[in-house]
Amino acid sequence: MNKRALLHTAIAVAAALAIGPLLAQDKPLKIGVTAGPHAQIFEQVKKVAEKDGLKIQIVEFSDYVQPNAALAAGDLDANSYQHKPYLDAQVKDRGYKISAVGYTVNFPIGIYSKKVKDLKDLKEGARVGIPNDPTNGGRVLLVFQDKGLIKLKPEAGLKATPLDVIDNPKKIRFVEVDAAQLPRTLDDLDAAAINTNFALSAGLNPGKDAIAQENAKSPYVNLIAVRDQDKDKPWVAKLVKAYQSAEVKSFIQTEFKGSVLAGF
Repeated sequence: MNKRALLHTAIAVAAALAIGPLLAQDKPLKIGVTAGPHAQIFEQVKKVAEKDGLKIQIVEFSDYVQPNAALAAGDLDANSYQHKPYLDAQVKDRGYKISAVGYTVNFPIGIYSKKVKDLKDLKEGARVGIPNDPTNGGRVLLVFQDKGLIKLKPEAGLKATPLDVIDNPKKIRFVEVDAAQLPRTLDDLDAAAINTNFALSAGLNPGKDAIAQENAKSPYVNLIAVRDQDKDKPWVAKLVKAYQSAEVKSFIQTEFKGSVLAGF
């Protein structure tokens, strides 16, 4: 093969390599979110990301289990809906090879009731709904301990369950329910602990309607997660940059008025 032929071959290979990434970018990134604030915020992230050449397709879910399953299976490129304790529990329990790549927002969990105006007014034997996943359920029990209504085993930590309650003067009965269904239990239970995204979707205002809220300084800041194999790819850095932009932060502050806090 002469020099001219070699040159043509080299140019063809270089062109193919150059076109490859361009074609890959034409396919939108599939980002899994839960309905409500996460979806609303990602609509803004999508606009910012497009300015940087990143196309996004938002995929909404109605529960906390499927977004990680879909990500691990390769049906999503990333998801944005969970905090690190929940992700850590999922990785440990299900063996997912998923990593956190950037912080997003914080949703202080609230306790709501149609029966009482203050947590201390719960009657003896009150039935309280809590999320049925270990991480968020434990999170709520820590709120009740914080407010002096129960005492947990010291070693229970963030994954406390109702079985870890060692002192319960009011004999409160904790009813474990799927997190997305908790707003519907308010007519039947004395109170329910509802994650902010589901509370807002149900028309509840965390700032006005919650009879108690989690301490703002909690370890439950939400995050963007991707598969381990993707965490160092250029699009991941662009995605995090778009989310943590001034435009998105301003939207969070304006739209949610303190019920959702920027965690970056």
